[in-house]
Amino acid sequence: MVNTLVKEDRWLRETYVDCLIEAAAEDERIVLLEADLSKAAGTPRFKAAYPDRLINVGIAEANMVGVAAGMNAMGKIPFTHTFTAFATRRCCDQVTLSVAYAGLNVKLMGSDPGVTAELNGGTHMSMEDVAIMRNIPGMVIYEPVDSAQLKKMMPQIIAHEGPVYIRLLRRNAVQIFDDGDDFTLGKGTMLKEGSDVTIIASGIMVAEAIRAGQALAAEGIDAEIINIHTIKPLDTEMVLASAGKTGAVVTAENASILNGLGGAVCECLSENLPVPVKRVGVKDHFGEVGFTPFLQEKYGLTDKEIAAAAKAAIAMK
Repeated sequence: MVNTLVKEDRWLRETYVDCLIEAAAEDERIVLLEADLSKAAGTPRFKAAYPDRLINVGIAEANMVGVAAGMNAMGKIPFTHTFTAFATRRCCDQVTLSVAYAGLNVKLMGSDPGVTAELNGGTHMSMEDVAIMRNIPGMVIYEPVDSAQLKKMMPQIIAHEGPVYIRLLRRNAVQIFDDGDDFTLGKGTMLKEGSDVTIIASGIMVAEAIRAGQALAAEGIDAEIINIHTIKPLDTEMVLASAGKTGAVVTAENASILNGLGGAVCECLSENLPVPVKRVGVKDHFGEVGFTPFLQEKYGLTDKEIAAAAKAAIAMK
């Protein structure tokens, strides 16, 4: 983990494409499918390297998933891409039946999660994509924090036999980790140990959680901070161990609190170790046009909201 919170120089999508180009050099089964959003994902570089292994199906996202399923049935490892709203809401039946029910190995990348859809507005701003994908049996949901984490995790995602939904911020992420840090698909990452409250965060909310922890420390509150990058399957062992130590939990996610990371943590704790939980996230709202900082303030996705939730959870012990 790095010592300071700064924006990375490169967009996270560039790291994604780097990983795919490197993997494709070793494995000819890897192919990419785009729904007319290749430039948005930065994949023209992949097409330049492997012109026969990137297919643009046009603005036909459901068909793209069906084509990917067919390609996997013929031995390929396809990666699909479109915005999160279209990768989940629009393609739900195809993802469920053509991929998951059929037991196929398709990797589904949804870009611009939550409020990071920014000026594309409410129609393209999927707050419920995690909830949709959590309900599909066998689906793995992964959300990288920064480039260092994505680079380490991509080989594991490729090696995993089964569908994976990658929730990818396209732009420059806040750097949290060093290139030498290790991660495991399905296992959380301890960022800071603490004794008073556990903060469990994903995606862009990890930086907010770290800032909240620093603010709480100034008030004498010792927060434990965990990054859950694999939202499904949830690392229940880490969640239970931390909640058992601190006795209070806050979840923070750039998505709806309904059936997302917060819902998963609440399900785990209510069945095994009931402790007070406060969820920070989008509270049953559609998105709207705006830049990310404005939208984070509007929907309460900030370090201030996390710190306030931590105090409230502690008071409920």
